[in-house]
Amino acid sequence: MTRTIVASATKEVIIGFDQPFCVIGERINPTGRKKLAAEMQAGNFDTVKADVLAQVAAGAAILDINAGVTAVDPNLTEPPLMVQTLQIVQELTDTPLTIDSSVTAAIEAGLKVVKGRPLVNSVTGEEEKLEAILPLIKKYDVPVVAISNDETGISMDPDVRFEVAKKIVQRAADFGIKPHDIVVDPLVMPIGALGDAGLQVFALVRRLREELGVNTICGLSNVSFGLPHRHGINAAFIPMVIASGMTSAIMNPCRPAEMEAVRAANVLRGTDANCANWISTYRDYKPDASGAAAAPAPAGKSGGRRGGRAARRGA
Repeated sequence: MTRTIVASATKEVIIGFDQPFCVIGERINPTGRKKLAAEMQAGNFDTVKADVLAQVAAGAAILDINAGVTAVDPNLTEPPLMVQTLQIVQELTDTPLTIDSSVTAAIEAGLKVVKGRPLVNSVTGEEEKLEAILPLIKKYDVPVVAISNDETGISMDPDVRFEVAKKIVQRAADFGIKPHDIVVDPLVMPIGALGDAGLQVFALVRRLREELGVNTICGLSNVSFGLPHRHGINAAFIPMVIASGMTSAIMNPCRPAEMEAVRAANVLRGTDANCANWISTYRDYKPDASGAAAAPAPAGKSGGRRGGRAARRGA
């Protein structure tokens, strides 16, 4: 059974077919957040700290850390900002982390200071990226997100995206990296622009699981991009893509309806043993005055099995 281990110094999360769906908090990312980007550039991490605590309280199993603020030369500015952000986050929580960057130097700088066994986001099928990132994955013995695009861009043909993923898995094997340490992002297209985007990703996830034996991940909100009431689409997409075999997603855990869908899917798939997490989260649940779902009590168990096993690698 494919199991991808992501860990901090004291906590472990397992991404796997037989595990609860892994929720990776997306909020520590200045992309599209001008206020956060300006704060981080100025050395103000108040919003980062608030988002860390809120996401952990809402049930994120892993936190995605991105320090890609707009800069003239990200190769010079992003690595030290990534290091600073990781250090601040690790002072607040022992939740496992994802190092999220398109800058190789920032990934390597982050790997030098992060505690435990982080997930690296990401590598693509581009030759330059494969040669730059895969040696770091092997050196630091960490798992990696493999994004299904290459030098030709993102194909609208799901078969092409599958072949790119297969290529990355095969190239990783050349470096001694096992499939269980590769989490493939099959690339969820906006359903508003591509009517069969949902059907595409459901089929792709099944193929990736059955033919390559890899775990999968997505940027959850991509599916609803450009549509009104996006969170309704997201909440409906979650149980459908989980039923297809997807094992993790980068998403906003502070959206109650979306987290409710994750927790319900875990119950119905049998990955929430004895409904324990559902019961502990919603024991005192009451709808608000309009009958809509109210936010549950904070819960930290959703999205992965955590243990006290020592992490494989220190800071």
